[in-house]
Amino acid sequence: MKKIVVLLFCFLISVNGLADEWPHQNISNAEFAIDVIDRTPINIVEELDNSLGKIYFFTNLRNLQGQTVIHRWIYNDKVMASISFDVKGPRWRVWSSKNLWYTWLGKWKVQVFADNSELLYEKEFNYIEK
Repeated sequence: MKKIVVLLFCFLISVNGLADEWPHQNISNAEFAIDVIDRTPINIVEELDNSLGKIYFFTNLRNLQGQTVIHRWIYNDKVMASISFDVKGPRWRVWSSKNLWYTWLGKWKVQVFADNSELLYEKEFNYIEK
């Protein structure tokens, strides 16, 4: 019984440590999705074919209240969109979307910045031909 308690304690400590680190101490979730419904990303993707011309980027922010957070959409090293959000609570879920032209194939990324211009997180997806 003592071994089980020790193992359970070690597991809980390791899970708590991971929660503080992923993907950033102020972001508990960051996903590309086909849609966002009821503040939840639906159909999470890492790759999207060009028959679907719209994608969402969802972030679950923690402890950034009073700050402005920016989603910066980048394609071929060019900023294609920059969307800002005023964070009004300790847990704030935000998402932005991008309409994609069918010829804009390749790697896209979204960078998440705090209002002090600190890069909090960056994530990529691949836009491919159908």
